[in-house]
Amino acid sequence: MKFDRLAAIAAETVAATQRRLPPEIRALAAAVPVHYEAEPDASLQAEGFPADLLGLFTGTPYGEELAEAQPIPPQILLYINSLWEYSERDQTILRDEVRLTYLHELGHYLGWDEDQIAARGLE
Repeated sequence: MKFDRLAAIAAETVAATQRRLPPEIRALAAAVPVHYEAEPDASLQAEGFPADLLGLFTGTPYGEELAEAQPIPPQILLYINSLWEYSERDQTILRDEVRLTYLHELGHYLGWDEDQIAARGLE
């Protein structure tokens, strides 16, 4: 399946996921842009991220001041080709993985660490 179609499925899934969030989190989630990329770029891989990375939160978490060392605004990146391969090229599984990956990265935006994310079943 082509990237554009997979990205559209992912965007639909993220939108549906956002609609199901509690109102106080929904408003925060709507403020964080989600970008859909084919795969992590070479610079991320050079930093040690795997080539099959599913998603990534970058920027400053909610409630923290933007740091000079981290001038990038908050954003969530979803890597479509990795998600598609991880989902064994099944659209139903893809939707589940996009939802879970999005919620995981949103958790990072909300300031949750890996243990807090795992406690909420978002690992």
